[in-house]
Amino acid sequence: MKFDLDGLEVFFPYPSIYPEQYEYMLELKNALDAKGHCMLEMPTGTGKTVSLLSLITSYQYAHPEVGKLVYCTRTVPEMSQTIDELKRVIAHRNSLLSEEEVAKNPILGVCLSSRRNMCIHPKVIEESDKEQVDVLCRRMTAPWVRIKASESSEIEGINTSSHNLCQFYEEYEARGSDIPVTSGIYNLEDMKKVGQENGWCPYFATRHVVRFASVVVYNYQYMLDPKVASMVSKELEKECIVVFDEAHNIDNVCIEALSVNFNRRSLEAASANVSKLNRLINSEKAADQERLNAEYQALVEGLTASGTIDAASADILGNPVLPEDILEEAVPGNIRKAQHFVKLIDVVIKHLKTRMRVQRVEKETPIAFLHNLQSNIGIESKPLRFAYSRLNSLLRTLRVVDLEEFTPICQIADFLTLVATPEYKNGFMIIIEPYDQRTPHFEDPIFQFACLDASLAIKPVLKRFQSVIITSGTLSPIDLYPKLLDLQPKVRRSLSMSIVRPCICPMIVTRGSDQTPVTSQFNARENKSVVRNYGALLIDLAKSIPDGIVCFFTSYQYMENVVTEWHELGVLTEVLKHKLLFIETKDIVETTLALDNYRRACDCGRGAVFLSVARGKVSEGIDFDRHYGRCVVLFGIPFQYTKSYILLARLEYLRRTFKIREDEFLAFDALRQASQCVGRVIRSKVDYGIMIFADKRYSNQSKRSKLPPWITQFLEEANANLSTEEAVNVCKSFLKSIAQPISTSTALSGKLQISTLLTEEDLKTRAKSMREAREAKENDISDDEHETGMGNDRKRMRPY
Repeated sequence: MKFDLDGLEVFFPYPSIYPEQYEYMLELKNALDAKGHCMLEMPTGTGKTVSLLSLITSYQYAHPEVGKLVYCTRTVPEMSQTIDELKRVIAHRNSLLSEEEVAKNPILGVCLSSRRNMCIHPKVIEESDKEQVDVLCRRMTAPWVRIKASESSEIEGINTSSHNLCQFYEEYEARGSDIPVTSGIYNLEDMKKVGQENGWCPYFATRHVVRFASVVVYNYQYMLDPKVASMVSKELEKECIVVFDEAHNIDNVCIEALSVNFNRRSLEAASANVSKLNRLINSEKAADQERLNAEYQALVEGLTASGTIDAASADILGNPVLPEDILEEAVPGNIRKAQHFVKLIDVVIKHLKTRMRVQRVEKETPIAFLHNLQSNIGIESKPLRFAYSRLNSLLRTLRVVDLEEFTPICQIADFLTLVATPEYKNGFMIIIEPYDQRTPHFEDPIFQFACLDASLAIKPVLKRFQSVIITSGTLSPIDLYPKLLDLQPKVRRSLSMSIVRPCICPMIVTRGSDQTPVTSQFNARENKSVVRNYGALLIDLAKSIPDGIVCFFTSYQYMENVVTEWHELGVLTEVLKHKLLFIETKDIVETTLALDNYRRACDCGRGAVFLSVARGKVSEGIDFDRHYGRCVVLFGIPFQYTKSYILLARLEYLRRTFKIREDEFLAFDALRQASQCVGRVIRSKVDYGIMIFADKRYSNQSKRSKLPPWITQFLEEANANLSTEEAVNVCKSFLKSIAQPISTSTALSGKLQISTLLTEEDLKTRAKSMREAREAKENDISDDEHETGMGNDRKRMRPY
């Protein structure tokens, strides 16, 4: 349908719309009109993606001056779902427009992912090790390989004659900008298919068409990680609309993008890289002294051009984002020559090895580290600021193809650049631990350069683009995100869910049948009564609830301890009488296999229980819709490990800088993870499920208030303090009621709504009301101005 939204003509691909979708699009339009940022929380399964795409593409159509839509997702499946929804939206819009209008306003939407997801070369895609895909690609597409191939010579023992080059990349280079992709919506498979039909590389072709596409969908890292963003997103215009979908963990993504960790093995591997670089330099000097001397000039020119030296061809991860004054400076003389630079890196690595010989935890700021570095080995910070750029330039000059081999030294260079950048002197902490906290009896020192301020990574994005939209189904409490991200949104709102009848049944279990409080608090984890009551609850649920049940524990260690106790108590044996049992492990292959078998058990009617961990793979990216998840149980509150030195440093920084209390942030973080876990079972309004929060602390109002509105609106006060037996009875009652059809008499009595959908006629009525209200407001303003003018006239005419 097509409807008017506060003066904007919106093309929506469905015949009706939910009220929350209408409100969501209205708030989104207000933010775009104000040319500002916004934060919106919308209930899970209510059409957030299609609402976003319909509103923004309609806004682009009505306002051609608006830039492209850059839609950032977390995973490749989410990327594909977004493109599929975009296809539906644009197909509907084209069906309502004339052929002339469609031709006048073409739209191009593409997905951009890594080589391993887009390569079509038959020999490369046969490689079982996905990490080798990049290596094999560079061996056939690197500029020096192609030059040598044209001269029919060999490099590093590899025959680089024309038949060993990538014919798809060669065709792409031959076609140049004449690539037949000017309109249409393409997901990854579509681009691969078009590439095969036309004989050109879909990866490099997509990177080319991103410049003029209307909609670009890619991973968070392409926007937030400075090393990748400087290469992929550098040409995006200010007028772009940037969307971060499923952004409930965006602060953690920002922190990870600017953090670097390495251990003793990494330093040893970096030392090996130094030795190999010295051998390559000596060999290169003997072969071509002139080209090695010219390398510095190429570096300076590249830095002046924002750190890109033939990036499209060489595709080496670009430089970290550096202030312009650094780019304008000359590279210090003591690292201009390749051997001098490698020697400097070698000295720093030896210093780091010495620093890691610690017996207790050491913490220091970047400024203190640089002072220590200058005092002990006489190295100033200025040369270090160019370490990453200088290393990448050297690797290009030495024609290194296997960049993965040099990952350790690249990691060291990345750390040196970050620690020496003046803008990063605050918001970071260096923490050296003598052992991994997970294995305290095994000496394995780890060096951590930890970012404590999430705003440092997203600040360039917020400054660069006029509208950044942060949205998710679990942003509650939404008031804390602006502090964490140093964001001043024009619009900020959490929406509730409109319902025909309650489709979810949240409840809080505070005690067992023996009245023992149930909790995952550290001092109660060894309490066998708590474990026994948790087991009794699971057994009763397995007896009463059909199909799939998903259980989340606070950590792998806690899950292992509880499952071990359950085995000794015979709980697992009782559960297996009613359902099959599957467990998430740290091995991704094992977990994937367990998920497949879990779904098969639910499909065949046998039913199954899946035991998993909050903050794990299953809690973030796997949906348990329909019969795959009729009930989700959260055993405890998934707080972070509070003895982590990095977490403690971040809590102190948040308290000192943003006035966020430690308990406030920890509760916020734990409850958003809990919401994300329970939200796995409800993916649409026609779905239904039971949500059980099994911990007495959830009954505390300070915890409940941090849950999203679309959960708390269904949480009845009577269900906020239940025993395990009472919870099972509530589950049975809910399943019985949800199985009954909705009678018209019940709906008309006022207990239930017949429908929550808004039709095109309803929207016309709303548009008319909004138009009349807007006109009345304008008239009031005009009357006030007129009266003010009359008053001024009287004052001027008043005799003295």
